[in-house]
Amino acid sequence: MTTKNPHWGSSLDDLLNEDGIREQVRAEAATRVVAWQLEQEMKKQGISKSDLAARMGTSRAQLDRILKAEGNVTVETLRRAAALVGRGLKVELV
Repeated sequence: MTTKNPHWGSSLDDLLNEDGIREQVRAEAATRVVAWQLEQEMKKQGISKSDLAARMGTSRAQLDRILKAEGNVTVETLRRAAALVGRGLKVELV
C-alpha cells in the first residue's frame, strides 16, 4: 500500500504560501519579466549593453545584473532604464 503524497492536488501557490515565500517569488518573477522586456526593447532598437550602461551612468557589469534581475533591483532603476529606451514602467496594486 502506498502512502498518499500530502501535496497531491495542491497548487504552487499553496506550496509557496506554506513556505512563506509567495510574495517574494512573485516580486522576483515580475522583476525578471521587466528585465526581459527591457532586453528585448534594446535588441529591437539596436542599443548595446555598453550604450545603455553609459546612458544610465553605470557600468556594464551593473547593467548585466539588472538584466539578469540579480540582487535588489529597484523600481526606480527599472523606470530609468525603461525611459532611456523610450518606454514607461507601470507598477500597480492588484
